[in-house]
Amino acid sequence: MAVRDIVIYPHEVLKNPTQKVEDINDEIIQIVNDMWETMYEKDGIGLACNQIGIPYSIIVVDTSIKEGVQPVKLTLINPEIIASEGKQTYKEACLSVPGVAAEVERAYWIKVKALTPKGQEEIFEFEGFPAVVFQHEIDHLSGRVFLERLKGVKRRLALEKYKKVLRQLERAKKNRESA
Repeated sequence: MAVRDIVIYPHEVLKNPTQKVEDINDEIIQIVNDMWETMYEKDGIGLACNQIGIPYSIIVVDTSIKEGVQPVKLTLINPEIIASEGKQTYKEACLSVPGVAAEVERAYWIKVKALTPKGQEEIFEFEGFPAVVFQHEIDHLSGRVFLERLKGVKRRLALEKYKKVLRQLERAKKNRESA
């Protein structure tokens, strides 16, 4: 297993839909293992494969680190939301969009069809916070980050803040390179 670099928005791999996994082989299992290690190293609760620069339709989620919510720890391959109900709003953040968090409205309950790492197709149901996390990660597989779900002033303010964060990251990178 290896910790991979997190791709930062607006990198192209985050803007395009991912490819379905056709064969769950040793390479895919290695990528999944690296995703878990990377997510934990970066203190995440979910990670999509394109966030490590690989355009496959794979997500890993572990909600057990958040107190008071249903603990869910899963790898889903080719996940697809097939039903949803209700609405809820959560403050979301993202490893690929550092330094910004915003209230995002999503479905309260979702039903997801996906493959397990053993290649079995299963149906999963999530509600509340786990549903938010799975919707957030599945959005990544569609080439969408949470900022794109924001509207109006909320979106403009979040994007302005993110531009400042990107400038700070660029300055820090230049300082490291010149040291």
